[in-house]
Amino acid sequence: MKGPLDHSIFKIVSEQARLLGVRAFVIGGYVRDWFLQRPSNDVDIVVEGSGIELAASVASRLRTKVSVFKNFGTAMLRYKGIEVEFVGARKESYNRNSRNPIVEDGTLEDDQLRRDFTINAMAFSLQQEDFGALVDPFGGIQDLNNGIIRTPCDPDTTYSDDPLRMIRAIRFSTQLGLTIVPESMESIRRNRQRLEILSKERIAEELHKILLAPTPSRGFELFDECDLLRLILPAVANLKGIETMEGRGHKDNFKHSLQVLDNVAAVSDNLWLRWAALLHDVGKPATKKWDPAIGWTFHNHDFIGARMIPGIFKQLKMPLNEKMKYVQKLVQLHMRPISLVTDEVTDSAVRRLVFDAGEDLEDLMILCKADITSKNDKKVELYKRNYDLVMDKIVEVEEKDRIRNFKNPITGDLIMEKYGIPPCNEIGTIKEYVKNAILDGVIPNDFDAAYKLMEEKAHELGIG
Repeated sequence: MKGPLDHSIFKIVSEQARLLGVRAFVIGGYVRDWFLQRPSNDVDIVVEGSGIELAASVASRLRTKVSVFKNFGTAMLRYKGIEVEFVGARKESYNRNSRNPIVEDGTLEDDQLRRDFTINAMAFSLQQEDFGALVDPFGGIQDLNNGIIRTPCDPDTTYSDDPLRMIRAIRFSTQLGLTIVPESMESIRRNRQRLEILSKERIAEELHKILLAPTPSRGFELFDECDLLRLILPAVANLKGIETMEGRGHKDNFKHSLQVLDNVAAVSDNLWLRWAALLHDVGKPATKKWDPAIGWTFHNHDFIGARMIPGIFKQLKMPLNEKMKYVQKLVQLHMRPISLVTDEVTDSAVRRLVFDAGEDLEDLMILCKADITSKNDKKVELYKRNYDLVMDKIVEVEEKDRIRNFKNPITGDLIMEKYGIPPCNEIGTIKEYVKNAILDGVIPNDFDAAYKLMEEKAHELGIG
């Protein structure tokens, strides 16, 4: 088995550090991941001296480029598949209104003390006399073996100084399956209002990492347990709870959404599909109604939820781009596949689903299948049968009608050229009429049939 410092870069850094008369150490995530047997190509080197000077010396020897970030006192280079970042050892102090620290030069011990968690404060020595020795003043290796997340110093100081560490604790717990120690959980609750000083972009970045974990629901359960959920994702927090009327309750939509998220995570690494799973029912609180005849209803929660997506993205300062539109689309369509099923799945309804979903049809069907959760086994079996019926029909209709990348054979330019007319409302009326006729199976999806129908509709509208 290879050792943690077998890669040639470590010997080279060690030798250049000795020539410069400084001490250097591998620290943080690379060390932690070595003990967890997780692959890692990102290496952080902390130097008791100038990290930029050591990086330049190493780059000169390797005849490679170095990127210098003077504002941060760091430098970075790449060598044989490894990305190495160099920084001088430092100690930090914080102003209460900012998570940006006041930085001074420090020792390795100072640098380890400022780290977020003991498991991230471990270091490997790069000194010739004890090359590869573990430097672990806070018992990080023991915490890793015990499966716990703990701060090197008082948790109130750690979390208040940099409140992003509260979210990082939850992220590491979710990614690595570790337990946050009770005193840290209590400290996170006490310091939760400190999240106000964080940029939304940094929060969103951590949320992405949590969503990409093997079992992402764990992160959102912890957010709830620490009273952070309402501060970070109020629309998801609003899903919590069960209301009962006349002895009848509905499912806890928060727990259901997390189950759907895990179901999707089990089959897809698509981050945005996982976002859609988490948010697919956010419209339910606004649409919840009690009907004595049938119980609790959430009519149109799919449409209301879709309208909420841009606001959620905006709140987290995530881009309102194609990814957002993709999530919005899946939220709006997530009820369609199962609701197609009555006594028979019609070709027309399936054509419209395929047309509306387009290239995202497979992802929609993954979300739809993941959404089949119930304690009622008979209901689950019924929905699964319905799902299979729709899937079979989709395959049949796709083969027959080529609707997936449907383009209307009749264009506005064709109509204007045929009838010598300028742009007008009637052109849109004709195009929509032809499109609906194809999707409803009135005519086949081919040019000749569409052209003939165009002529009939134009005549009816008094054109030509």
